Amino acid sequence: EGMALPQRILFPPEEICMDWQQRQRPGAGLCNLGSTCYINVILQCLTYTPPLANYLLSRDHSQLCHRQGFCMMCIMEAHVRKVLRSSASVIWPRAVVRDLKFIGEEFEPDMAGDAYEFLRCALEAMQRACLSGSSNVDISSQTTTIIHQIFGGFLKSRVTCLRCQAVSDSYKAFLHVLLDIKAPSSLTTALEDFVTCKKLDGKYCLKCSKCEKKVTASKRVTVHCVPKVFTVCLERAADHTGKKISKIVEYPEYLDLRPYMSDTAGEPLLYSLYALVVHSGDTCLDGHFFCYTKASNGLWYKMDDESVDNCGIHAVLRQQAYLLFYAR
Repeated sequence: EGMALPQRILFPPEEICMDWQQRQRPGAGLCNLGSTCYINVILQCLTYTPPLANYLLSRDHSQLCHRQGFCMMCIMEAHVRKVLRSSASVIWPRAVVRDLKFIGEEFEPDMAGDAYEFLRCALEAMQRACLSGSSNVDISSQTTTIIHQIFGGFLKSRVTCLRCQAVSDSYKAFLHVLLDIKAPSSLTTALEDFVTCKKLDGKYCLKCSKCEKKVTASKRVTVHCVPKVFTVCLERAADHTGKKISKIVEYPEYLDLRPYMSDTAGEPLLYSLYALVVHSGDTCLDGHFFCYTKASNGLWYKMDDESVDNCGIHAVLRQQAYLLFYAR
């Protein structure tokens, strides 16, 4: 409805397996190569994303990859195999750090970085790798790669002219959602705020195609198509100075996305928490990142660089979470 259909399906969604192919204890911890805790947490959360890990462990990508030089999918494939298949208790993520500048120009091997920025750039680098060798792919088909089939959904933006009531809808693909937590005290209230109608007036006035002039309008953003993996960043930067919002924002183990959809009627859309990233530190510009992930054996582990320690769900749900990963 209102969205262009892809001319090609680059990866068939029915081939995505949401459950672990085999169950085992967690893999290796990751050595901190200077200031690389922000990289380590994202590598661990991606490693324990079942549909992505299943695909990377199958080696389907590298067997068909003709890319010369840097390929983020090949790097991730080798990394995930090493973490989950080797008997080592700690591994060095050297390949990722070596090719950091290809993942994102802003990253330096010996400088601290932000976990959300690294996640964003890593997913984009994997997306570029999936499109490599597919020339002249239309925009809609670009959202049918394995990366978009796992992490991607669509947001619908409905703008209503408050003068003539004309409605215009637009759609935007997303791989992750950034939520404002200045007022909300829980993930669900932050999502409610996200989908609440906003008034556009003053300098935010839009030109109405029917009235043919700038008018006061209302805008509502909703989740139109849900992803298989829903990734959320709780925006902890209070402003551009690096001040941090350090409050606890409650988040559930199981999340229903149905109330935040364009169409709220129908069955619940249930998601289960499987990973989260925590930032410890007084400001957003310093501190340390660690994460919690659910291994294929169904147990939770705290992963803090080299250390991998068993923990319970109560500890997991009491954190000052920064990034949350939920699977359908």
